[in-house]
Amino acid sequence: MAYSFQFRDVFAQKEAIADGMLVTLQLSAVTIGLGFVLGIAVAVSLVYGRGWLRGLARVYVEVIRNTPLIVQLFLIFFGLPGIGIRLDVMTASLLALTINLGAYTAEIVRAGIESVPKSQIEAGVSLGMTQPQIFRHVVLIPALKNVYPALSSQFVLLMLATSVVSQISAADLFHAGSIIQSRTFRDFEVYTVISVLYLCLTLLMRGGFGLLYHLVFRRR
Repeated sequence: MAYSFQFRDVFAQKEAIADGMLVTLQLSAVTIGLGFVLGIAVAVSLVYGRGWLRGLARVYVEVIRNTPLIVQLFLIFFGLPGIGIRLDVMTASLLALTINLGAYTAEIVRAGIESVPKSQIEAGVSLGMTQPQIFRHVVLIPALKNVYPALSSQFVLLMLATSVVSQISAADLFHAGSIIQSRTFRDFEVYTVISVLYLCLTLLMRGGFGLLYHLVFRRR
């Protein structure tokens, strides 16, 4: 094998790669925030909601978790214009990623809520705490602590899954790599660099979530 590795042409496009990384980080940050809030709302509906609300929440979770993300993305970006709803690339990407993450987050948070012993809730009632206080301090925070490893792993997976938005030409990291590959034809070098960058982002996020756990939960 006489293949000559040349990363120079790839590194010459460092500005395009940096722009792609920035878009990936922006998509991840906004989606994690919105998906987390949506997931909590759906989880509360699954545990405490009335019958019809629990049913709607369950349908949402099952449909999203059992269909591919790329199908959901295409349905939003290519399907909605058929009924008169047109979204730009970034809006469609954020919507699809948020809806997807919300379903997975809901199941994780639901498991956390159900893991909280009823005796703790009864203790909160006996102390005269209001229902919102009980939910926040006795149920939600301990629940999030219990499922934090699974939740943070899901957020990391979401960051990796943002690469799918390149299929609708969102200018993320993977899309930047594809453009560079089409210009340089250095497939191995381009995708090696992109893989290393995704790995670095993953390790950075894992470290950040570890620090957040220490600040939020271990000090309580």
